[in-house]
Amino acid sequence: MNAGFIGVGRYVPEKVVTNFDLEKIVDTNDEWIRTRTGIEERRIAGDDVNTSDMAYEAAKQAIEHAGISPEQIGLILVATVTPDQPFPSVACMLQHKLGATNAAAMDISAACAGFMYGAITAQQFIATNTYDYVLVVGVEKLSKITDWSDRNTAVLFGDGACAAVMGKVSDGRGILSFDLGAKGAGAKYLYEDENQHIVMNGREVFKFAVRQMGESALKVVEQAGLQKEDVDLLIPHQANIRIMNSARERLGLPEEKMSSVIAKYGNTSAASIGNALVEELENGKIKDDDLLVLVGFGGGLTWGAIALKWGK
Repeated sequence: MNAGFIGVGRYVPEKVVTNFDLEKIVDTNDEWIRTRTGIEERRIAGDDVNTSDMAYEAAKQAIEHAGISPEQIGLILVATVTPDQPFPSVACMLQHKLGATNAAAMDISAACAGFMYGAITAQQFIATNTYDYVLVVGVEKLSKITDWSDRNTAVLFGDGACAAVMGKVSDGRGILSFDLGAKGAGAKYLYEDENQHIVMNGREVFKFAVRQMGESALKVVEQAGLQKEDVDLLIPHQANIRIMNSARERLGLPEEKMSSVIAKYGNTSAASIGNALVEELENGKIKDDDLLVLVGFGGGLTWGAIALKWGK
C-alpha cells in the first residue's frame, strides 16, 4: 500500500491586501503586478496571529477530515521559514496545542518547496511502517520578513497555512513517484538578510524555476510509468503565473488542467501547494483516482515534485 493524503486543511487570514492597497505604500501599480506575477491580492495575518496559530487551524481541519484523533499521529513535520522563534520548533508548539502527545515533532526548512519535502519525508516513515499517520504542515507568516519598501518583493508574498494527514491508502492510490533536490550554489539568489528581510534576484530565480519546475513535473510522470496525457491536474507552487504556465506547457496541459489561485493569495511559500490543493477539492475539481502532479521550488535553492493518485 502507498502513502497518500487522507485528510487536508488550510487557514488563510481574513485581512485582504490588494494591489491597489500596495500602490499607496510602494512605487508600483495594479497592472504592473498583475501582468508580471498574476497576483491581484494576498492575505496578511494580524500582529496577534503567529505561525503556530495558523498551523494549528489548518492542522485541526486536516485531522478532522482524516477522521482520526491527535493521539494517533506519530510524527509532525512543519515546513516553514518563518517560525514563531528560532526554537522551540513550530512542530513542538503544534504538538502541544493539538494534544498529539504521541507524536515526534520537527520543523523543515526548504522554503517554498517545504511542503513537498515534508510529504516525501512522511512517505518514507509510512512506507517503512514506522508511523501510521504523519501530519505535514506548510505554513508561513511572510509578512513579517517582507521589506514593504522593496517594490520587487513587497508585491509577491502572503500569509497562510495548509496541512495534510498522511497514511496508507488503497492499492494504486497515493504517492506514485517523487523528485527531490537542491542546488546550494543558488542560495545567493534568494535569502533572508541581516535585517530579516527577503532578498531575491528575480531574474536568476525565474530562470531556475522555469527550468526546474518543468523538468521535475515531467520526471515524476515518467517515473510513475505514465504519460503526460494521463495528468488530470497540475498543482504548482503559486509563485508567478509565468513560471506556473511554463511547467504546464512542459506537460502539454491545457489551462483548465492547472490549479491557479495565485491571484487571490499571492506567494505563500510552504503553504502554497497545499492551499491550492484544498481550494480545488472545495471547488469539486479533484475526484478519486485523478492523477495529480504537485511541484514546487524555493530558496536554497530547493525543489520537489510528486505524482499522486488521489483517494483513500
